[in-house]
Amino acid sequence: MATVHSLAATVHQRVSDALSAALPEAASADPLLRRSDRADFQANGMLALAKKLKGNPRELAAKVTEALPAQDENAVIANIEVSGPGFLNITVADEAIMKNLVARRQDERLGVPYKDDPGTTVIDYSQPNVAKEMHVGHLRSTVIGDAVVHLLEHRGEKVVRRHHIGDWGTNFGMLIQYLIEHPHELDHESDAAGAKDAGEAAMARLNRLYKSSRALFDSDEDFKSRARDRVPALQSGDPETLALWHKIVDESKTYFQGVYDELDVEIRDPDIVGESAYNDDLQQVVKDLEESGVAVRSEGALCVFFEDVKGPDGTPTPLIVQKSNGGFGYAATDLAAIRNRIGELKADTLLYVVDARQSLHFRMVFETAQRAGWLPEGAARQLPFGTVLGKDGKPFKTREGETVRLVDLLDEAVDRAAAVVREKAATGDGEVTEEEIQRRAKQVGIGAVKYADLSNSMMRDYVFDLDRMVSLQGDTSVYLQYAYARVRSIFRKAGELKPVPHPELELAPAERALALHLDAFADTLVAAADEYEPHKVTAYLYELATLYSRFFENCPVLKADTKEQTENRLFLCDLTAEVLHQGLALLGIRTPERL
Repeated sequence: MATVHSLAATVHQRVSDALSAALPEAASADPLLRRSDRADFQANGMLALAKKLKGNPRELAAKVTEALPAQDENAVIANIEVSGPGFLNITVADEAIMKNLVARRQDERLGVPYKDDPGTTVIDYSQPNVAKEMHVGHLRSTVIGDAVVHLLEHRGEKVVRRHHIGDWGTNFGMLIQYLIEHPHELDHESDAAGAKDAGEAAMARLNRLYKSSRALFDSDEDFKSRARDRVPALQSGDPETLALWHKIVDESKTYFQGVYDELDVEIRDPDIVGESAYNDDLQQVVKDLEESGVAVRSEGALCVFFEDVKGPDGTPTPLIVQKSNGGFGYAATDLAAIRNRIGELKADTLLYVVDARQSLHFRMVFETAQRAGWLPEGAARQLPFGTVLGKDGKPFKTREGETVRLVDLLDEAVDRAAAVVREKAATGDGEVTEEEIQRRAKQVGIGAVKYADLSNSMMRDYVFDLDRMVSLQGDTSVYLQYAYARVRSIFRKAGELKPVPHPELELAPAERALALHLDAFADTLVAAADEYEPHKVTAYLYELATLYSRFFENCPVLKADTKEQTENRLFLCDLTAEVLHQGLALLGIRTPERL
């Protein structure tokens, strides 16, 4: 399908061409086109250009206006007038609006273009730790990462997902030694009693293993010594130790998958590449950094220093690649991962969806990899995110001060959503089974959690408030899902009437506003994907639902004045539903046909 240019892009080009014709020396000037309340678009570039050329902006704007008809192919622009000190207020022809929407609807991608130069992006997100429960802190990385993956893939980028799980380190000596001495600790089927699924049962077993081994480690010096001796056995690949390590990792993966299923996020086993995967490369990382002089020994540790990174006392704070005892920190593993992702996976871009509090660590890691020649400048980028807060404005905790378990939070969201769905079902058409209520409740509840996260700019902290999240009012996914369901209900009542565009019809104000916004969908997705900002999509969809609500209130669809008007409005309804469906799907949010 040929590229469908948005009306904004077309008008921008028309004004640029007219500006070049009126004033050849201004051929490269930006007309600064934007949406306007006074017309469809407003071009403000004449002011800055006139100032630069020491001319009169209104006179320049008038020249552009005179030159426009010759540049306006297919009569896209219906009216243009000079306003104020030299603004151009531009109104687009109704027919041009509808023809553009027809072209979009004929394309299954709704006119969203593929990238001209797609590459390979490796995105590192959702990094849980083996043998530990996922908590609310894992929510943002998982939800943001999943949305960015969808957006990039939709643009044609080859995306390699990486879940850099914590599956290596000293804690495993304690866990494995306890399993050696208590070989059936992970075999208790009693853990499945009362568990909703295999993941919950797996976590119950892991919890018991961790608590039992920790209690013994803290109380028995002999066991503590044996546990510490088990770490080098793991690092050297002792078969018995490795077999038990695999058992713990597999149990954790079963648990992770249960949480991801609840969150409605696809996590594939081959994409789970933990710290252990790079263990064999760490010595070479150390050797290469030391031989190249990028890293130096300081008090026995291998360190990388930075002129602008200092502690409170003014002394340099280095990135420690290898500890003085020979052990490796996170930096060594992260550097080995970069070498693998650039060298083996041939990545053009590396993205890390990681808490903003780790920004300094990743800045130092990226700079170290660049100094070593492993990472092209600008190829790696952290997508830092803020903290999830409670209603008290502090980091979200339980009443006992514990970190909130992610599964508990998701279960509560679904329960709250069930109440909303049950209330809507009671006033809807036909009887709804409890099974169907629960299915919709999961789509609504999980969607609400994701949307609340994604609708905030990543760096912003946000308050986790389930009452607000599942509300039918305001900027929530439930509001958008309800808008979609309302559109679908119109088609259930439409009978033989079909959505048929009629570009020859004059559009009412609410129709024009909705239609112009629908035309901006592709531009919004391109910006959101290219800038890694899913919140641009949520803002667009919320505005779409708001404009659709005004259209619904002011423009009767099935009771329009003529059949042609009904068909045209059904066409706008149909495209609205499709944009809501595709937009929310790219954010990982479902759209129930009924709410």
